[in-house]
Amino acid sequence: MAVQQNKKSKSKKGMRRSHHHVSIPAVVLCSCGNPNLPHAVCPACGKYRGRSYSNAAE
Repeated sequence: MAVQQNKKSKSKKGMRRSHHHVSIPAVVLCSCGNPNLPHAVCPACGKYRGRSYSNAAE
């Protein structure tokens, strides 16, 4: 098991954690006008790329 030899400064800790942020998910508008995640079936109308998927609308 690795043992820390020296304390990391707040600056170095912040530099390491600079890439740990959570990105905001992309949102697109469906043809019905509701916001939706890209590449996913619309939960409101059940359509994806113009095709209707009836199981998603239920």
